[in-house]
Amino acid sequence: MLDSIHSPADLKKLKVSQLEKLAAEIRRFLVTNVAKTGGHLGPNLGVVELTIAIHRVFESPADPIIWDTGHQAYVHKILTGRKDFTKLRQEGGLSGYPSRAESPHDVVENSHASTALSWADGVARAMQYAGRDNRVVAVIGDGALTGGMAWEALNNIAEDPDRPIVIVVNDNGRSYAPTVGGIVRRLDPVRKLDAVRVNRDYDNFLDWGRRTLQGSGIPGQLTYDALRGLKKGMKEMFFDAGIFDSLGLKYMGPIDGHDIRSLEEALTMARDYGGPVVVHAITEKGRGYKPAEKNKADHFHAVGRIHPETGLPIEPSRFGWTSIFADEIVDIARQDPTVVGVTAAMLRPVGLGPMLKEFPKRVIDVGIAEQHALTMAAGLSHGGYRPVVALYATFMNRGFDQLLMDVALHNEPVTICLDRAGVTGDDGASHNGMWDLALAAMMPNISVAVPRDEATMRALLYEAIDKPGPAIVRYPKGSVPAELPAIRKIGSIDVIYERSIPGRAPIVYVAVGAMAHTMVEAARQQDNESIIVVDPRWVLPVNEDLVNLISNAGGVVTLEDGLADNGVGAAIQRSLTQSGHLIPAKTLGIAKEFLTHSARADILAEQGMDTAAVIAATREVREKITQRAAARERGTL
Repeated sequence: MLDSIHSPADLKKLKVSQLEKLAAEIRRFLVTNVAKTGGHLGPNLGVVELTIAIHRVFESPADPIIWDTGHQAYVHKILTGRKDFTKLRQEGGLSGYPSRAESPHDVVENSHASTALSWADGVARAMQYAGRDNRVVAVIGDGALTGGMAWEALNNIAEDPDRPIVIVVNDNGRSYAPTVGGIVRRLDPVRKLDAVRVNRDYDNFLDWGRRTLQGSGIPGQLTYDALRGLKKGMKEMFFDAGIFDSLGLKYMGPIDGHDIRSLEEALTMARDYGGPVVVHAITEKGRGYKPAEKNKADHFHAVGRIHPETGLPIEPSRFGWTSIFADEIVDIARQDPTVVGVTAAMLRPVGLGPMLKEFPKRVIDVGIAEQHALTMAAGLSHGGYRPVVALYATFMNRGFDQLLMDVALHNEPVTICLDRAGVTGDDGASHNGMWDLALAAMMPNISVAVPRDEATMRALLYEAIDKPGPAIVRYPKGSVPAELPAIRKIGSIDVIYERSIPGRAPIVYVAVGAMAHTMVEAARQQDNESIIVVDPRWVLPVNEDLVNLISNAGGVVTLEDGLADNGVGAAIQRSLTQSGHLIPAKTLGIAKEFLTHSARADILAEQGMDTAAVIAATREVREKITQRAAARERGTL
C-alpha cells in the first residue's frame, strides 16, 4: 500500500479501514531503512498514526505543518513523496530533519526544540494579514514544552481567539529521557489515564451508568443528570489540562495517538473550530518495534546502524569523548562535594548518566531550557557550588545572553562542557557545533580549553573546575584519537612536534584540540620545513607565551574546528597586531556558512581543514616570509 502513496492527496483516497495496514507498512519501512543508515528511529515509530491523521485532515502545504522537533518528521517525509531513505543523513540524500530544499511541505529546518509555536504564531499572523482561510499545525513534543519559548508563544497565541493555529501535543512522556519538571506533573494525570479506554468508552458512558443503576429506585432523569454531572467532574479533573485552559485555549484530549479514527475526529473539530486549539495526543515512543519498546533508556531515540531483527548495533560503540567526560566527572564529583552536574534534557547523550547513578541529588535536569540552565548555574555558583553544565555545542547558542550577562558579567565559576563541538556532519546545518569559539572569543572573563586526546581531556576538566571564573571545555563528536604527548612545554603550552632547519625561520602550527593530529601529520610530510606544532590547551583568551613564541618565528598557521572568522586564529592575529608584530599568518577553519549534512571527514576536506590544506597553507606562509625577507633586503619593508 505504501508504494501507492506519493503525496497527501494519495493518502486521502484511502479508506479508514486501510490505514492500520498502511501504518504497519510505514513502521516496517522505518525499521528496515533506518537500520541501514542510523537516525532517529524511536520518535518516528511513535508518530506514524498521528502523522497520517494530520495529513488526511489538513491540506499541506497550504496548511503549513511545523515540527518541533524535526527529528520526528520521517513519516511526514514519507507521506510527502520522499521515500528514498538509502542515503538518509548522508551527502546527496535526505536530511534527518525537515528541509525546505527537499519539499514545499517543510517549513522549519533548524530543529532546535521549543520554537515551533513561535513560528506558528508568526505564520498564522501572516495568514490573517493576507486574509487566507488556512490553518497552521504545530506538532510539539511534550518535552519541548519545558522550553521557555514555547510558553512565550502560548502567551501570545492565547491573546487572539481567532488565531488559526492547531497545536498538537505529541505526548510520549519523553524528550531524549523522561520529561521533567512541573509541566510533566500537570500532564501526568492525563497521560496515565488509559487513553484507548477513554476514547472508546467515553460515548457509551451514560448508557453504561444507566444500566448499572437500574432498579435503584432513582428516577431515570435524575440518574441521567447525576451521571452527566459526574462526567463533567471527570472532565474538569482530568481532561481540561488546566495549563492550557487557564490561558483560555480550547483543549481536546487526551486522544489515543495510535487510533487514527479518533485522531481524525479530533483534528477535524480542531480545524473547524476557528481559533487556537490544543489537541493532546498520547503516543508511545518506539511503538511497534520490540527492541525499541524494551529499551527503557531512550526507546531507540537515535541509533547507529543496527540489525533490524534484534536492534543490536552492527558496529560496537567506540570509546568516545563523551565517555571520557562521563568517567572523569564522576571521579571529580567524588573528590569535590560542591560539584553539581546540570543538563538540559540530554542527561545520557552528554554523559551525566553515571554521575546521576552515583550522586542522584547532585545532577539537575532542567528540561529543554538552556537559558535557565546557565543562569541557574550562575546562582548555584554564587551559593558556593561548582556547577558543570553539559550541553551539545550547538545548543549553547540558545543561552548566549545568559552566558554573557549572567555567567561572564558576574564572573561566576561555572564550567560549561560542550559535547559535539565543531563539525558533526550527518545532522546537518543546525547541529554543527561550529559557533561556540567565535561566541566565546567576544566575551570577557571566559576561558576556553580544547583537549587533543584522552589525557588532556581529563586534565583540562580538573583545571576548568578549579578556575576562579567561567570556563568552557569543548570536544568533538565521535572516537578519541591516539595520545599525542608533549615533548616539551613553553609555559602552559604543549609542544607536540618540532623540526628545526638551520637558517630557516620556523613556522608555528597552532593546533586547536583534536585538530592537532592533522597538523602533526602535515608537519611530518614536509621534510624541508622548519615547523613547531604547539597545542595551547587553553585557547582563549590568547596566551601571552604563545604570542611571544609566534612573534619570534617566521609565520603561523592555525587550524580550528570552528569558524575561521572571529575564532581562535583571528584572536591570535589580533593579539599579534596589538603587540606590534606583523607576522605572515594563515587561519584554517570553517567558513561562515551553513553546512549541509555529510560525513565529517568530507566536510573537513571541503572546508580546507585536512592535511593537504595545512601543507598548502604552509607553502603560502613560507612564500610570504620569503617576500618579506626580500623586501627587507631592498629596504622597502
